[in-house]
Amino acid sequence: MKRLSDCSRSFCLLLCSAVLTACVVNPVTGQRELGLISEREEIAIGEQNYLAGQQMQGGRYTTDPVLNDYVTSVGKRLVAVSDRPGLPYEFVVLNNSVPNAWAMPGGKIAINRGLLIEMDSEAELAAVLGHEIVHAAARHSARQMERGLLLQLGVAAVAVGTRDESLAPLLVGGAAVAAGLLSQRYSREAELEADLYGMRYMHRAGYHPDAAVDLQRTFVRLSEGRQSSWLEGLFASHPPSMERVEANQRTAERLGREGRMDRERYQARIATLKATQSAYDAHDRARKALGEGDTDTARRLARQALEAEPREALFHGLLGDIALREEQPQQAVEHYEAALQRNNEYFAFHLGAGVAMQNLRNHARARAHLEESIRLLPTATAHYHAGNAARAMGDNEAAINHYRTAAQSDSEAGARARRALQEMGA
Repeated sequence: MKRLSDCSRSFCLLLCSAVLTACVVNPVTGQRELGLISEREEIAIGEQNYLAGQQMQGGRYTTDPVLNDYVTSVGKRLVAVSDRPGLPYEFVVLNNSVPNAWAMPGGKIAINRGLLIEMDSEAELAAVLGHEIVHAAARHSARQMERGLLLQLGVAAVAVGTRDESLAPLLVGGAAVAAGLLSQRYSREAELEADLYGMRYMHRAGYHPDAAVDLQRTFVRLSEGRQSSWLEGLFASHPPSMERVEANQRTAERLGREGRMDRERYQARIATLKATQSAYDAHDRARKALGEGDTDTARRLARQALEAEPREALFHGLLGDIALREEQPQQAVEHYEAALQRNNEYFAFHLGAGVAMQNLRNHARARAHLEESIRLLPTATAHYHAGNAARAMGDNEAAINHYRTAAQSDSEAGARARRALQEMGA
């Protein structure tokens, strides 16, 4: 076996020293653990990736702004009795039918419209939010990142010894970081810990802990029914089990089976969601039909959804996507503009409008929409089309920069960007 070089040995010693000295006390459990990521870095990671995370999951639910205020008020009530109330917590409702909730480092928390519709009471909402607050407060996401950092450092140490630069990781844009945060899978221990302390928080806030038991029972029942939307959402990152049901039962017994459920108040707050659920069901079926190339069915279902809830930007955006697929850019622009009038902060509407405008040879407006789409969520598709718009306007420097960013992707847009760079000799 070849001996490591002096550089490699020094790197390994530095790594070991960092691991031994970077211990912190977990603010929730009180246990000592590895702490390579500081609180300031936790907060910065959450702030830098929260918007991209929201955009990937459908953007904010804007049709009923009062609902977001309500969820935030419940979240703040739990934060006030948590073990780490000083984080800059934020709560947002996302416009996504998949039942899911997630937390990023630093207290950035989201819950999908699709999960709210499945719950029965404010106490169940408190159980979900309390669980996510613990993931942030107990540094579960940060710990996952620290494990990944150690793995990367280990790979780097090997690379130093072997001089094999192909082992170095490749990252493409900030969106890739946000995607990685959203795709994290917590350990069994982290899930049980979040259940335990989340129930303590909800009980301190005056909620009945049995709601957490009922919620887990519901999750187990639905997972056994194998409803795909559930399996794609909450169950993927927070797998339910009878073990968690039984653990929650024991916790509820210790805490004392008392507190409020607030069913009527919760049902009143989600009344708009319930009244428009059929419209979102039609939208989801339309989106599936469009993915299969059946534009006639997609249009019929999209119009059905829009008739039921004309305020929803997603439905207008879907009609824009259908028109764009049928190569009717002027109609697409009209639909996207209607969507943007209702929600100007969703990347897909700007992306669609930019592509449609480009097809109409309105490169200046196309570029403005595409750059706004990139601000909200950097994608290879938006960068490629922004490169085309800049190139058409004679701004070759900007075009090359956009193409180079898009070219980092293995997608079709990335391949087109690489061909464009070759054409430009860049």
